[in-house]
Amino acid sequence: MIIIYGIKNCDSVKKALDFFKSNNIEYSFVDFKTNPVNEQKIASWSAKISNTILFNTKGTTYRTLNLKSLDLDDNSKVEWMAKDNRLIKRPVIEYNANLIVGFNLSQLQGAFLV
Repeated sequence: MIIIYGIKNCDSVKKALDFFKSNNIEYSFVDFKTNPVNEQKIASWSAKISNTILFNTKGTTYRTLNLKSLDLDDNSKVEWMAKDNRLIKRPVIEYNANLIVGFNLSQLQGAFLV
């Protein structure tokens, strides 16, 4: 089962959804705005992939909250991502025991079109 997490109007998420649709690959979509993920889920992702990748430092939310000045450790990043899922880089794609964060066409092709 493939689960894609993100925000439906995010460009990177749209590209990922288009990839799965155009290749007739079944998936479930979880929108952070209507179904926020909790700290346990984010911690499980954090155990699989670095928070450097998972924590979105490029977005408006990060800048608006002025989080750079806090010099957050990994636990604090998980807490902040749970408080505001917009701080999670998108999309997050779970499949089998694997995780892909962000849109990367060649990575998706390698994982799902083999």
